[in-house]
Amino acid sequence: MNDYQAPVGLLADKVILVTGAGAGIGAEAARQYAALGATCILLGRTVAKLETVYDEIVASGAPEPAIIPLDMKGATPAHYTDMARTIEEQFGRLDGVLHNASVLGNLSAFEDIPDDEWLEVMQINVNATAFMTQKLLPVLRQADKPSVIFTTSSVGRKGRAFWGTYSVSKFATEGMMQVLASEYENRAIRFNCINPGGTRTSMRASAFPAEDPMTLKTPADIMPLYLYLMGKDSLDVTGQTFDCQPK
Repeated sequence: MNDYQAPVGLLADKVILVTGAGAGIGAEAARQYAALGATCILLGRTVAKLETVYDEIVASGAPEPAIIPLDMKGATPAHYTDMARTIEEQFGRLDGVLHNASVLGNLSAFEDIPDDEWLEVMQINVNATAFMTQKLLPVLRQADKPSVIFTTSSVGRKGRAFWGTYSVSKFATEGMMQVLASEYENRAIRFNCINPGGTRTSMRASAFPAEDPMTLKTPADIMPLYLYLMGKDSLDVTGQTFDCQPK
């Protein structure tokens, strides 16, 4: 799958929501989904960044995307209910979701994690993702064979010292994916996780400030797996976690 070659038009006429679409992996996924024919819904906190990705997609000749400016830190379940209603009214269905938005928090000993930092990381990485998914399920069920991709990490499968908040949030993400995959095992929606690995993004730079970013893969380098799991060649794949950079 990491060498997957997406056929032309793989995502033609699909409607795909990408969170954290303003930069990094989310922006690259949106550009590539759009290049393969998808109408992308770009969700993120910073309007200017979303507009940049929007302009790039339009300039490429791909289907015109939509923009949803939303700060997942402060959003409530009601916001996601309204968002789901708007998507259904405008598009009639949702063929895919890439849950890409996450925050890292600070790396520290578990006993030193500030209360507000713990709450913020869990709110964005777990609560917001759960509420959004829950409210979008009826819209996803309107599609033929939709795909939901969660973003995990190696520290979401094996805990690592000083990564407490982020690590716990990704354990929860893996569990969320597995619960949904089990519930929908004999139904059309599939749920999987992707671990992008060390990638040239601002989050990686904040976690490893001394690291040379030029030694890392770019978001574009790891896209084959994102395309595979969103397209028709993964219709029977669900409940699994994939590594973009297996060791």
